Amino acid sequence: MFQGLVNHLPGSSSAAAGRHGMNPTAARLLRVMFWLTAMGVLVWTLADTRFRDVDGFLSSGIGLPVAVATALLALGWAVSRGFIVSASWFGLAAVGQSVTLQLIEAGPNLRYQHYVPFDRFLTDANPLLLAFLAVQSIVLAVALRKNFGSIWRWLRSSFKIWQLLIIGLVFVLSSAVVSPEIPVYVGEVAFATLAQLLQLGTIVLMVAALPVEAKVWWARLTEKLLGPLKIHDSPEPGRLDRFVVLAALWVFVLAALLSFFVYQRHPHVPDEVAYLYHARFLADGILTAAAPPVPAAFETNLMQVDGEVWYPSPPVGWPVVLSLGVLVKAPWLVNPSLAAINLLLAYLLLREIYSRRTARISILLLAASPWYLFVGMSFMTHMFTLTCTLVAALGIAWARRTDHSAWAWLGGLALGAMALVRPLEAVAAAAFLGLWSIGIGGSRLKIRSVVGLVVGAMIVGSVTLGYNQVITGDPTTFPIMVYADQQFGPNSNALGFGPDRGMGWAIDPYPGHSPRDGLINAQLNTFSINVELLGWGIGSLLLASVMIFSGTLRRSDYLMLAVIVAVFIPHFFYYFSGGPDFGARYWFLMIIPGVALTARGIQFLELKLKNCEGRVTKETVTKDAVTRDTTVKGNAWVTVAVVALSVMTLVNYMPWRSLDKYHDFRGMEPGIRELAATYDFGRSLVLVTGSRHPDYASASIYNPLDLKADVPIYAWNVNAEVRSQVLSAYSDRLVWFVDGPSITQDGYQVTKGPTPARELLGERDAVP
Repeated sequence: MFQGLVNHLPGSSSAAAGRHGMNPTAARLLRVMFWLTAMGVLVWTLADTRFRDVDGFLSSGIGLPVAVATALLALGWAVSRGFIVSASWFGLAAVGQSVTLQLIEAGPNLRYQHYVPFDRFLTDANPLLLAFLAVQSIVLAVALRKNFGSIWRWLRSSFKIWQLLIIGLVFVLSSAVVSPEIPVYVGEVAFATLAQLLQLGTIVLMVAALPVEAKVWWARLTEKLLGPLKIHDSPEPGRLDRFVVLAALWVFVLAALLSFFVYQRHPHVPDEVAYLYHARFLADGILTAAAPPVPAAFETNLMQVDGEVWYPSPPVGWPVVLSLGVLVKAPWLVNPSLAAINLLLAYLLLREIYSRRTARISILLLAASPWYLFVGMSFMTHMFTLTCTLVAALGIAWARRTDHSAWAWLGGLALGAMALVRPLEAVAAAAFLGLWSIGIGGSRLKIRSVVGLVVGAMIVGSVTLGYNQVITGDPTTFPIMVYADQQFGPNSNALGFGPDRGMGWAIDPYPGHSPRDGLINAQLNTFSINVELLGWGIGSLLLASVMIFSGTLRRSDYLMLAVIVAVFIPHFFYYFSGGPDFGARYWFLMIIPGVALTARGIQFLELKLKNCEGRVTKETVTKDAVTRDTTVKGNAWVTVAVVALSVMTLVNYMPWRSLDKYHDFRGMEPGIRELAATYDFGRSLVLVTGSRHPDYASASIYNPLDLKADVPIYAWNVNAEVRSQVLSAYSDRLVWFVDGPSITQDGYQVTKGPTPARELLGERDAVP
């Protein structure tokens, strides 16, 4: 039925079958014109200062001209190949997505993104952007006006009403972030849903307009690259191959480039400052350091002063790994490296659970995931917790398949390492992996393997008891809990419900924590995944929700759902959602189930959109069962749509998010590093005026661990009393005064110096 519908869509079949009778010479001239225009747009964009910020760095405004250039390049490529109509729809989709992104208010501050509110649409939104969306809506309505009935009949023949309702609810409710004012939220949901529908309709028209003869070519290419499509998606264990190695190399290079140019090899989240301090402690062979001479002048988030001792309060596991980067003077390359490694591990694991085709589609989605790549450019802990989880799961899978308990021991060691990084996520991982190992969702491991899994986890995990004993004097008391209780009150960081939970942050929905807060946090994270997981204009959750509610789930799919539930439940009882830093970062372990279920949704639609022909059934005999795999020919256009959406993610979403949010994210920037080189601070005291975060935090990371070393010492110019104390402590040094970015609105600026500290002490309050 749907194939008949496709044949009647504008531009499909006969409408796009010909080459439009275009003279080859005219086609070449038109192609050159399109491409030269695209190059001109790009050159103009790079040269025009309107697309630069105050520091001269590219701004997120480049997204729209880049999308236009992409559309022109696609038209130039397609003009003589019979794809001109399809390329036109692709161009409309690319520009349309960029237009909607330009209507979003996000920015580098700590906030969730929202579309421009309706009451400010006419004053704050560019009328040309709104006009474009209006034209796109009219064009789609006209193009699809005769086919709404056919589309509805196909949907009714493929899904039950309850399935359509639930998929529709996911599509709608995940499109916008919840707002305190219900009317504002309803209006934003309506607009965000419309934006997703416009993209969905445009992509459908794009694939429908492709020439019929391209189907065979694309089907052969995808089968060669991904493997055959099978009705029964059974496991196909395998080794690493060139496909996944190239994908891992791509991830490493892209994440490293983002870390270097966008993230500027500099921490931006307060937690990252503490992680880097901690890593430097460990690289220097120490767990604690001497307390700063004036603690108030060196106050940094998550750094604890206890009498004469100074130490970072986060768990020790991630800093141990980050210290390896510190030792080679490249900590910014640790997470890009882990991102590449995790891609390899995820491929091996998915091959143990799914077919090669599902594993490869999942890996391609992961390699183009903004969520994955942005976490990969950061200094955050989450990429390493994913490493631990993947190693633990692989250990169980290999122990089950090979009957070698050594793999289970490896899995246990990985679980223990995870407990040293993010204990709550380790509990979640231990829960679902433990159940998997004893036979729920798979065959039961031998007793010796289960013992290896448990004992291995206990051996490594017990390290935290010794670490706690050294730092807090109590093996069961975590340094982070001591810090939180002292800074924000008892139980502020504890799990569970109560009015004393939370640290009073502005992005915490309500004081304390209750089931209502848990539901709000769940919506915030679900929205973030819908936006960040794949960066698609149609939403990242559509195909996964199609699969989840299709009624065709298999045991492997239920395993993925179990991971999602296991991660969700403990975090429901935690007061904080994780905030808008790096998507739903507290739910990062859901990323593998997310791409796997999306890959399964892609294949489900491939089978639904075309009658299966050329069935080839093969029996695979294992010690557990006889598996019959039926290879079929599915609808190739689903993967065409996925590739188009992913290309638009890389062209539109990634640059927009990089420049709009993560460059100088949360006001943190490495300008003090450049000032130190320009002014040759040398052995001096640099007093930074501004807020603790970001002004002082950005500078503090360049302090030595020995705050008496003969290098620049950066102190926070809090007030006259603290300034007098720190000048006395460093009375033998020259002093520089620097205003931070929150004051100058234009990076760090030297306002005074160098001046001898003794002279300033004589002036008393006659300094900034």
